[in-house]
Amino acid sequence: MEVWLWAVIGIMALVILVLLIKIYILQTAAKEIAEAFADRLITDTNTLIDISVGGRYMRNLASSINKELRKLRAERHRFQQGDMELKNAVANISHDLRTPLTAICGYLDLLEQEETSGAVKRYIKIIRNRAEVLVGLTEELFRYSVVVSEGKHMDRKPVAVNKVLEDSIAAFYTALNERGITPKIQMPEGNVVRTLDQSLLARVFSNLLNNAIKYSGGDLEITLSEAGEITFINTASWLDEVQVGKLFDRFYTVEAARKSTGLGLAIAKTLVEQMNGTISAKYENNRLIICILLPDA
Repeated sequence: MEVWLWAVIGIMALVILVLLIKIYILQTAAKEIAEAFADRLITDTNTLIDISVGGRYMRNLASSINKELRKLRAERHRFQQGDMELKNAVANISHDLRTPLTAICGYLDLLEQEETSGAVKRYIKIIRNRAEVLVGLTEELFRYSVVVSEGKHMDRKPVAVNKVLEDSIAAFYTALNERGITPKIQMPEGNVVRTLDQSLLARVFSNLLNNAIKYSGGDLEITLSEAGEITFINTASWLDEVQVGKLFDRFYTVEAARKSTGLGLAIAKTLVEQMNGTISAKYENNRLIICILLPDA
């Protein structure tokens, strides 16, 4: 009886050992698949997932994931190609528009020097206004094409963020006053220093102030914290959460900004990310809140 008992125990121990080995092999294969999959998602490589251990089912799983990776890689390349074509098209269109617009403005200058009737002067003024809007939109397209093509060409150095912010607000003081906006500003007494490109940061602040002038209901709060967080808050009762969620999308405009290409905030987002920062927008109590975080690298 004891012999049979020991035999059963031995068989059970052997079965448990085999199962533990199987579990270990499955865990190892699953770990290899997970690590390889995460690596393939962030690297542009044609290498597929291969596992050193595992049975037929795990290898079938790896094969299925490889099929989806091939599709994902093809879609990524198609998107990158389309994105590059779009950027080139924007650059070419903006460049092609600048020459005829310059000529139109030049001829308008000549027309304004001629003796004309009151009606003709009024028509010329209307044409001048429309031409200036087109010039502004073209310049915005051109700036966007420059931003996306410059990439990583930045002059990084220690910059006092509060000084750049103060200068930007001062440059927009007249435009803000014309809209009846007196900004409330909060900054720390000491300098908030970050290593970044000063001209790009100034462009970001400029675009955000332009955005506040377009959307603000008459107020603007600007806050800079010692942690490098900058917030722009203004009332924008005609916006909603869906629109705010799309503000950083290229060429997205809301009804209140028909004279814009919708590239101002898209440019700001691109520049902030190039400087390793983050930018986000949210909508609370009819107020638009745009937040920039510049980490201390």
